[in-house]
Amino acid sequence: MGRHKQPEIRDRILDACVDEALAHGLPDRLEPFAAASGTSPRMLIYHFGTRDQLLRETLGRARRRQRDLFGELLSPRPGEPYVSTLRRAWQDMTGPTGRPYLSMFGRLREDAEQHLWPGFRREATTDWLKPLEDGMRSIGRPELGTLVLAVIRGLIMDIEATEDVSRADQAFEDFLATLTR
Repeated sequence: MGRHKQPEIRDRILDACVDEALAHGLPDRLEPFAAASGTSPRMLIYHFGTRDQLLRETLGRARRRQRDLFGELLSPRPGEPYVSTLRRAWQDMTGPTGRPYLSMFGRLREDAEQHLWPGFRREATTDWLKPLEDGMRSIGRPELGTLVLAVIRGLIMDIEATEDVSRADQAFEDFLATLTR
């Protein structure tokens, strides 16, 4: 009789794999995930079935973390002008807190085959729209949510391509100034 799978062990392993992937990117082999989770490649396959399934679940859990973090950052706060909220969100999203997510999902967005997450580009384009519309509603301009999203996404892609964070930061500040006119 075989062992019964233990979901709490699987969950702990998955969290360790997400932490590893955010710190170092998705690995080509299972060994980095095995070392990070304190197990063996064989046990990773036991718990997740295949390497690709482990990678998919790692991406899914990382995306949930990112949605929670960025969703909170982009949500309007009582008594705070939404432009200030956007400024702080931008700093956190492009700083040490958010950069691991941007790096991981930027690479995934660029993957032409998208075999690990079919439809990711579409999902990644629209998943921040609601909090941005809600925030822009707080200044009477919910229709600008798409514009704010496009500016954020474009500047993030610029940072990924050039690593010129100070230029992108200045461009975002210039954009924020147009929202208060």
